Amino acid sequence: MRVKVWGVLLGMVVIFQSDALMGWEKSDLDSKLDKKDPLLSQNLGRQMEWVDSVFETNGFEERLGQLFMVAAYSNKDQKHIDEIATLVREQNIGGLIFFQGGPVRQANLTNYYQSIAKMPLFIAMDAEWGVNMRLDSIIGFPKAMTLGALPDEELIYEMGKEIAFQFKELGMHINFAPVVDVNSNPENPVIGYRAFGEEKRLVTRKSLAYMKGLQDNGVMANAKHFPGHGDTETDSHYTLPVIKHSETRIKDIDLYPYRELIENDLMSVMVAHLHVPSMDSETNKATTLSKYVVTDLLKKQMNFNGLVFTDALNMKGVSKYMKPGEVDLHALLAGNDVLLYSQDVPKAKALILQAIAEGKISQEDVDEKIRRILKAKFWAGLDQRRPVETFKLAERINRPEAALLVEKLYERAITVTSNKDNLLPLRHLDMERMASLTIGGNGTEFQKKLDKYARFDHFDISKGADEASLNDMAAKLKEYQTVIVGMMGITNTPKRNFGVSLSDLEFVKKLSQDKKVILTVFGSAYSIKSLPEMPHNIVAFENNPITQRLVPEIIFGARNAYGMLPVSANLTLRQGTGGYLEGLGRLSYSIPESQGLDSRKLAKIDTIMARSIAKEAFPGGVVLVAKNGQVVFEKAYGHYDYKKTKPVNTETVYDLASITKILATTQAVMFLESRGMIDMNRPIGRYIPALQNSNKEQLILKDILAHEAGLVAFMPHYAKTVEAGQWKSEYYRPVTEQGFSLPVSNDMFAINSLRDSIWTWTLKSDLRKPEPNKRKYGYVYSDLTMYLMQALVEELTNQPLDEFLEQNLYGPLGLYSMTFNPVNKYPIDLVAPTEDDVAFRKRQIQGYVHDPGAAMYGGVAGHAGLFGKANDLAVMMQLMLNGGKYGDVEFIDKETVIEFTKRQSTQSRRGWGWDKPEPEKGKGGSAGNLAPKSTFGHTGFTGTCVWADPDNNLIYVFLSNRVHPYAENNLLLKDGVRQEIHDIIYQAMDN
Repeated sequence: MRVKVWGVLLGMVVIFQSDALMGWEKSDLDSKLDKKDPLLSQNLGRQMEWVDSVFETNGFEERLGQLFMVAAYSNKDQKHIDEIATLVREQNIGGLIFFQGGPVRQANLTNYYQSIAKMPLFIAMDAEWGVNMRLDSIIGFPKAMTLGALPDEELIYEMGKEIAFQFKELGMHINFAPVVDVNSNPENPVIGYRAFGEEKRLVTRKSLAYMKGLQDNGVMANAKHFPGHGDTETDSHYTLPVIKHSETRIKDIDLYPYRELIENDLMSVMVAHLHVPSMDSETNKATTLSKYVVTDLLKKQMNFNGLVFTDALNMKGVSKYMKPGEVDLHALLAGNDVLLYSQDVPKAKALILQAIAEGKISQEDVDEKIRRILKAKFWAGLDQRRPVETFKLAERINRPEAALLVEKLYERAITVTSNKDNLLPLRHLDMERMASLTIGGNGTEFQKKLDKYARFDHFDISKGADEASLNDMAAKLKEYQTVIVGMMGITNTPKRNFGVSLSDLEFVKKLSQDKKVILTVFGSAYSIKSLPEMPHNIVAFENNPITQRLVPEIIFGARNAYGMLPVSANLTLRQGTGGYLEGLGRLSYSIPESQGLDSRKLAKIDTIMARSIAKEAFPGGVVLVAKNGQVVFEKAYGHYDYKKTKPVNTETVYDLASITKILATTQAVMFLESRGMIDMNRPIGRYIPALQNSNKEQLILKDILAHEAGLVAFMPHYAKTVEAGQWKSEYYRPVTEQGFSLPVSNDMFAINSLRDSIWTWTLKSDLRKPEPNKRKYGYVYSDLTMYLMQALVEELTNQPLDEFLEQNLYGPLGLYSMTFNPVNKYPIDLVAPTEDDVAFRKRQIQGYVHDPGAAMYGGVAGHAGLFGKANDLAVMMQLMLNGGKYGDVEFIDKETVIEFTKRQSTQSRRGWGWDKPEPEKGKGGSAGNLAPKSTFGHTGFTGTCVWADPDNNLIYVFLSNRVHPYAENNLLLKDGVRQEIHDIIYQAMDN
């Protein structure tokens, strides 16, 4: 019967609304039916049927418990659990608001409490930035003020949606968020960073997006703290704040967001503990207890028909003036529907029953509240009880999609508030000496990320250091032209200037007088109020590993900046300062899902690496994957050696072996070709006078780089310099002597003329015999190719190969760790060891090139000798995928890149210098079988490879030291480890 009645009423609503549109006068019934009811579900008939059933099967005193929600914890002892269970069983309370604890513990308690409840429990949480606000082990979202800096609201909606997902996984129904206070007072001690900003429309847009994200996905939102907690200088947790504004001003500013949210079906409101004389002049009367505020203003004038919650009734803003139970009654009489954090439910129920008996409130009014609570419970799905599934609960909540969303939110919030002379993003990485300085806290992630882009020396100093310490730091920074400062240790409260030491600010200002100082404030926007004249300033709003990693990416142009200040820090840095700052397209860093890869599938790489290390295919290594200009996977495995003396990390430097051919020598040749300095169709003798009248003079450049010029595969030059397994004294000495200063390894120095000897031996080497009846030589992979190309580069540039590359490529690209002879540049313990060379050098090789011929060449050879980190290789390959352009600088002509990296012959799979997959379908050769035929790259004898795929803008780097301790270990090649991992990357792209 009720279903039919409600159906008729719904039809009447439609008719009456149509009448109103036509200008017909409304009756009292019209007005009642015209009220928006945000608690109605889509299945209205079923909702009303369930509400009636639950209502009628419980007596009034049982139903009365539905008005109460009490605090529950999952990190407390059994006594607490028993107390809550007693309230559930005996008082039939309406719900619980969970505070601190853990996800699985809370889920187990939720299941327990729901199982003993006669009427289903609302489970709620005050989770403004997600359940991480209360629970351990769960990913957290940015604070509201951070979100206020976003240029739009799309991601905030997605955040609300993801938090709703967290709630549903935990069996929760109400999130006491968003905070819709307009924070017009920078000295506000309790709202501040919890508010979206100081401007009512901005606050409304952000709040509305968050609310819809929650409610569209089945979790009730709660706007707070009515009628507005944004202009207070005291905390209602400890006292009763006073709002001195007129009612007109409050309605214009503070109530503006509420009006908009109510219009868009806001389901619940929380009333604050404030004293507002312009609305209720009774001494020390909190708005929570004011009938005018709750009933007349919120419910009647603003036409709000959702649930009205009190703020926590244990807070001093009300508990200071009334005892437990009494404050509950007065809150109910004021018009609140749900009494939150009640401290004495039995006493409160007794007082309510007494008030009904005395005529202070009718049972009908109380029952109407209970019915609305039950309607909301149906909307939340509590008509069907489902236990929370605890299996892999934290893993389900901490899904990659959530991590990616958090990253996007922070990225779009970070705000560049000043950028004098457009210094940012930094461009000329090799022109200045750079340092970083963190003040007042740990900036490890910040400084590690800076190292991805340029060479830095890092410093730190404590907050509020004494004058002597500051002077000492100034002296240390004297020789640096650019200093990037991270201001850490900033608090969210206005006390003591938000934790910022004035002496630190003065130090940074003074530093900026003769240096390019880029200051990042990892904290509240209000904390920069003393920094109006800083020429280069960034506000990150919060200090965490994510913001510390993102800021360097903006500084170096790997990401764009978007944020705008949501509040005014001072007269110069006003709300709205900031905006779009275009990046330079350098590599950025994220998770696989950011570019459509599945991190779960990529996890198979961990298994393969662990298996290979266990089999001793190699002692350790690094795998990197980049897609669309973003590094999405970079992990280190194992150790430097099988004794596990030092773990590998992503900054470990490896001997790249033959990757030198493509990332050193071929790069230099491409550089020359793109500038018209060579013609690939001409003979090499045209450019190198020493080759005239030799059998190499007429070899064509393109044939040499395609390994089709007739050069022999390999010449064991070192064999000429040893006898009976021992060094010939005319070639080597264990210490430097006059004429013997060419380093071959530690404590091994060659005669200075050895390189000339090797060049002569190479020059005089025989060519292979041409194949019968063929005009061209067949394909034979040869190291001699790169001896010739190195000579070509050095002849035309009048520079050693390593110096040319450092000056024209590696330096401008910020690749300070990509180098020849790393022992001359950084500590040897940063470099993974290679072979224990018992045949030639009689020692463990570390920091010197593994290849004997390259070592005899002084460590700088065209075919081997280059060292680098995985990230260095990624940058170089992205340069190729970008058509020779990186960081807004064109290094090599795009057409040159295309020509060199395409397959150049029917006799082999190779390009000019570059290796490629086998041309046959389904065969990858040295690359994975799934790699497109457009892929180009190379492998290295020491256990390395790098591949770039222009079709998918994909980069794959594999580094290992498989030749340690013995080069004969061939398990890496035998097992096809590098190709297997390459294929896994493509499998992870399937979705």
